[in-house]
Amino acid sequence: MTDTSANTPSTTNTPPTTAAAPNTRSILLVFAGLMVTMLLASLDQTIFSTALPTIVGELDGVDHMLWVTTAYILASTIMLPVYGKLGDLIGRKGLFIGAIALFMLGSVVGGLAQDMTWLIIGRAVQGLGGGGLMILSQAIIADVVPARQRGKYMGIMGGVFALSSVAGPLLGGWFTEGIGWRWAFWMNIPLGILAIATAVLFLRLPKNTKGKPSLDFAGMGLLAIASTCLVLVTTWGGTTYDWNSAIIIGLIIGTVVTAVAFVLVEQRAAEPIMPLHLFKDRNFNLTTIAGLITGIAMFGALAYIPTYLQMVTGVNATEAGFLMIPMMGALLVSSIVSGQLVSKFGRYKWMPILGTAIVAVALLLMSTMTPDLPVWILCSYLAVMGIGLGMGMGILILIVQNSFPLSQVGTATASNNYFRQIGASLGSAIVGSLFVAKLTDLLSNQIPAGGSAGDSNSFTPAVVRELPEAIRNVIIGAYNDALTPVFLYMVPLVLVAVVLLCFVKEKPLATTIERDILPETLEIDGATRTRLEPTQDDAADPAQTSAADKA
Repeated sequence: MTDTSANTPSTTNTPPTTAAAPNTRSILLVFAGLMVTMLLASLDQTIFSTALPTIVGELDGVDHMLWVTTAYILASTIMLPVYGKLGDLIGRKGLFIGAIALFMLGSVVGGLAQDMTWLIIGRAVQGLGGGGLMILSQAIIADVVPARQRGKYMGIMGGVFALSSVAGPLLGGWFTEGIGWRWAFWMNIPLGILAIATAVLFLRLPKNTKGKPSLDFAGMGLLAIASTCLVLVTTWGGTTYDWNSAIIIGLIIGTVVTAVAFVLVEQRAAEPIMPLHLFKDRNFNLTTIAGLITGIAMFGALAYIPTYLQMVTGVNATEAGFLMIPMMGALLVSSIVSGQLVSKFGRYKWMPILGTAIVAVALLLMSTMTPDLPVWILCSYLAVMGIGLGMGMGILILIVQNSFPLSQVGTATASNNYFRQIGASLGSAIVGSLFVAKLTDLLSNQIPAGGSAGDSNSFTPAVVRELPEAIRNVIIGAYNDALTPVFLYMVPLVLVAVVLLCFVKEKPLATTIERDILPETLEIDGATRTRLEPTQDDAADPAQTSAADKA
């Protein structure tokens, strides 16, 4: 392709031309800021797991404990597609800075909270901003890095989640036992300021040149209601309320009715928040379903493995967090390595297929765990799970982004992540419901009521360690026998995802960024395309490069 951009006036009618790629230093500075914001959002989902008992005790709100977590999850889930669509319509830079500011505001409210009401409000405001931190970070990478080179960046992003899964609980425990749990909120302020400064100084993204956008308020409202009902079903069902209670049944009906109404509204909306044409793309459908299933498996396991480690192996909460490091370390390494391989060779389909199959193997291995299994073997099973998750998570997002033009990347990425988040909620609920029901049944049958073991509802790791050996072994066996079959139940579901991913069409990864609107960095010469310098692989395979250029 001939480069004519230097001699072409800057007009909106200029045909696509080739511009020099943004320099590596600029991209790395932007990427560093994005990593800070993603770390903020991901840490906030895990840091309160160890601090929560102390927080609710000090604020006298044990009966509202669940809402501290639910408020954040619910708010961030609702906002995922909103941020994705608005980013495509009005540009991502201002929206990104606004999301960080909103997250910081929620942190201030939570840090100053003197009762549970304000704490929950703070967490909800954090969630309203946190949903944008994750989605906009992933979409911004698509704005500045072509798909062929994006894999290595997406791999590091996946590693951030692995890091936060271990660092969050440890930081929460350290703050609680040291300088105070409020620092779980206050630490977000300097990090947020750093992220905003990075965005203001180095982030150069496309501007909106289409005038005032038409916003899909009806779609936003219906999706918010449907998401709220579904998250509450998965959070309350089988715990706060019985599955056959009027409240849970009503929430299920509400989810179905509003979901149907949402589809009908989206068919008529001028700028639908979740366009139905996304679901006409085979790769989007296959990767979204696979991502939802992966979310069920991953968060179903993550939610209860720490409890299993404490109750069965006898470690405390901090030690259980350390025992999760093999899984997260493996996820971190495999995520980064898989991203580098995609950028080097341009082939990616085999990675999520193999990774999801490895997840199935890990679940199968975990279903064979016994109370006398050596801890190092148990940790090796978790590491296998981490390898599989790392190979697939970031690549699935890359496949989605490579299937749509840049003007729809935010919407497509947000929609894919939305269903993965729903999968996470479903996974935690399904595994929790099956686990608790089986555990209750085993304990009631094996431990006589009113015996020396006490009330089975009040068992904690510390209490169990002090019980007579015979009773302790019964309780440990019950926890093992209640949880391990659930892992086996998930194996066929994950294998379905493996089969689905086999039908993904491996489209060449684009080596350019085609723009419908002019980015700030390219306005001088009027270019609408950013091109990477050819790699060795591109030079060796000119046909693939040509195909990618047309993608």
